[in-house]
Amino acid sequence: MPGPPPATGEAVSGNVLVGISAWTEPTLVVAGTFYPRRTMSAEERLRFYASQFPVAEVDSTYYSPPSERNAELWIERTPPEFTFDVKAYALLTGHPTRVDSLYRDVREALPPDLAAKRTVYRERMPAELVDEVWERFRTALMPLHSAGKLGAVLFQFPQWFLPGAASRDHVLECAARLPDYRLAIEFRNRRWMDERGAERTLAFLSEHDLAYVCVDMPQGFESSVPPVAAATAGELAVVRFHGRNTGAWEARSESAADRFDYEYAQAELEGWVPKVRALAAGARETHVIFNNCFRDHAVTNARQLARMLAA
Repeated sequence: MPGPPPATGEAVSGNVLVGISAWTEPTLVVAGTFYPRRTMSAEERLRFYASQFPVAEVDSTYYSPPSERNAELWIERTPPEFTFDVKAYALLTGHPTRVDSLYRDVREALPPDLAAKRTVYRERMPAELVDEVWERFRTALMPLHSAGKLGAVLFQFPQWFLPGAASRDHVLECAARLPDYRLAIEFRNRRWMDERGAERTLAFLSEHDLAYVCVDMPQGFESSVPPVAAATAGELAVVRFHGRNTGAWEARSESAADRFDYEYAQAELEGWVPKVRALAAGARETHVIFNNCFRDHAVTNARQLARMLAA
């Protein structure tokens, strides 16, 4: 049976919103410990989730670009004050992108050699097609923005996105492409936040009022970013919890969810309470997202941290 609902609106002081990524994660649905029933429609599931938490991160938009219709449905199915953070489409962050996920007419306009591939990279595509994807992505999110429900667009860059002028220029291009939206920037290469790079990285994001995504994640890998708490944008601070499953972090597995099979202990979350409070003092709004989305780990930890912050 589902556990007791958190006092979400009351559990976190003013400008801190705590929630999870991937509220439709199959292992969460199958677990049967959060949603009242395993067989719920998409509408019922979102309505229930939104009765428990004030914010959600949409991760499906990384795999396939969003549509205005989906945005309109998310608006209809959630309370007026509910907030969505939306993950940027893979093509826009430099990840390999499934050709079959592209808009149909964009896919059909690809050169034959690219159309025949399983995945494609942004830099290999004709510039006019990339421009079209950017514009449709921007337009699809406008209903959420207009309704006051778009928290941030999350740009999670790949491990091979290294510090340097070209990378910083691309970050600024992302901001220029989406001028109406707040951007949150997550790096997946340790060099951005090592002893040599951290000061420059945070100064760059602060200069351009872009939110640095603070992370809790497995350490010891090239993709590991240290758990530094820093608010670099006046409007928004973001924290994402990926779990600490070191053994599965870079291992090949059938499901991406296996990497996030980690439930935080209370002591591990307690270490973040002063950090989140400090972030909240430096930004108008702070979003704390649990991405340890295996079974009910994320919802359990999100509820725990919300209660700690309210204490």
